[in-house]
Amino acid sequence: MGITAMGFMNKIGYLFKEGFRSITTHGFMSFASVTIIIACLVIMGSFSLLAFNIDAFINKLESENEMLAFVDESYSETQAQALEPEIAAIPNVSKVEFVTREEAMDSFKKGYENDSLFNDIDASVFRDRYVVYLDDISLMAKTDTDLRAVEGIADVSAQLDISQGFVTARNIVSAVSLVLIVILFVVSVFIMSNTIKLTTFGRREEIAIMKMVGATNSFIRTPFVIEGLVLGLIGSGIALLLEWGIYTLICDKIMTSIAGTYVSVLAFSTLVLPLAGVFAAIGVVVGTFGGTIAIRNYLKV
Repeated sequence: MGITAMGFMNKIGYLFKEGFRSITTHGFMSFASVTIIIACLVIMGSFSLLAFNIDAFINKLESENEMLAFVDESYSETQAQALEPEIAAIPNVSKVEFVTREEAMDSFKKGYENDSLFNDIDASVFRDRYVVYLDDISLMAKTDTDLRAVEGIADVSAQLDISQGFVTARNIVSAVSLVLIVILFVVSVFIMSNTIKLTTFGRREEIAIMKMVGATNSFIRTPFVIEGLVLGLIGSGIALLLEWGIYTLICDKIMTSIAGTYVSVLAFSTLVLPLAGVFAAIGVVVGTFGGTIAIRNYLKV
């Protein structure tokens, strides 16, 4: 039993030794593979981080975004307040706040430095209203229609064009990110497999001899898979560090510019774990898949 375990460990050690030896022996090819993986992952990561930030920004807008539902002027304050349960029950409405005429007038006056201009204006010129907060900004148009259908609501104010613009931007970035990820993944696998294939070309006679003496396909294939796996992990690790530096640099530029007063950017620390997981997974899959494809034809002896 001990001899069997020893033999198994020696076999595993040999396979890993061969995998690492190929990386150092074909240094330029290994460097090319890692560089391609880094480039593809950085591009993928950049678009993914952009999509995350746009989605977070829109979610923030959804939490802060409000619609104003104006109550019919003929309704008393008590009648106006009675509409709240019906408005709150509308799908996509997360919260409602009732604002009296007096509160609306005070809010309006605060927007001007000289509020004495409004001394002769009575609160009756304003309407009781509801501030309506939404769950999903993309459904604002439907919510607008539902609010107008409530008896007692005379008018609704909503920034439909702005909300639709943000939703469209999110959809476009998400779609572009998905397409790029698929394309770059395929490109990475193709280049990785061809790079490893070049390294196997010089060892084709060795592979043929190993086949003839009875070596199994898995025994021959494993060092090349290990090679691809290691290259993939190295590339994904370096890509993560580069992405971190690029993201931090861009975020600092944004936050110190005038754009920083209008938009907020997610901290990289909140994204690093999922991004590292995705990078590692892609690196492993690209590397192992590329190594498997590269050796496939040489096993047909």
